[in-house]
Amino acid sequence: MRTSNHLIGLVNFLTFLLSIPILGGGIWLSSRANTTDCLRFLQWPLIVIGISIMVVSLAGFAGACYRNKFLMWFYLFVMIFVIAALIGFIIFAYAVTDKGTGRVVLNRGYLDYYLGDYSGWLKDRVADDGYWAKIRSCIRDSGACSKIGRSFNGVPETADMFFLRRLSPIESGCCKPPTECGYTYVNETVWAPGGGLVGTNPDCTVWSNDQAFLCYQCGSCRAGVLGSLKKSWRKVSVINIVVLIILVIFYVIAYAAYRNIKRIDNDEPAGEARMTKAHPSHFQL
Repeated sequence: MRTSNHLIGLVNFLTFLLSIPILGGGIWLSSRANTTDCLRFLQWPLIVIGISIMVVSLAGFAGACYRNKFLMWFYLFVMIFVIAALIGFIIFAYAVTDKGTGRVVLNRGYLDYYLGDYSGWLKDRVADDGYWAKIRSCIRDSGACSKIGRSFNGVPETADMFFLRRLSPIESGCCKPPTECGYTYVNETVWAPGGGLVGTNPDCTVWSNDQAFLCYQCGSCRAGVLGSLKKSWRKVSVINIVVLIILVIFYVIAYAAYRNIKRIDNDEPAGEARMTKAHPSHFQL
């Protein structure tokens, strides 16, 4: 029984450690929600799941240390729902970010983003003007576009240098006009009409060199937010999948150890069949 208690205690301690990357992922998403992605909702379920794993694993660890079977049972029971919640989170994160990606542009290092390439629940959220007003203010206040400028030895980068840059989705979608519009590069956030025909994309007429507006009202900016969010969620989901697999393995080990403790408490010798115990033989050697 002592060995089983030690095993459950070890498993619960390792489970506690597994909650750290989940909680860290939620905190990372929260920080990006305030400075980069500007969408504040998905990080909270992840933070709650991480804290729940911490609390439940500590309860199981205490149960193993003090041989409290109720706390060990509580760990096994609640952890089922925590694992189910984590699975649901992973499925949801992949489902809402399944469609949509940036388009490759000829002779450009960055991608162009189009809102029409995205669909589903997330697109509906950024398409809502009332909700978008908050996101737009967050992007502008974060200074994402004001930080895009570069210079080398005091000389601003040229158009050719800018065209080869790998811009983030928000930088590409919100801080410059779509490439198809045919604007001429002046600097990173100032573009002059000309250099080609202005495309039929509505964003071509929405673009403004006013640094307070730029392309914040463009569909490309909304698409850039979705592209940035997709990258963030996918990174966190990969970590969560690895943690989930290890968590399930630990749960199976803890459950087996708990069953062994119950068997010992019931004076069931190892390897003895239940049928034999329920109907003992009348013949003895």
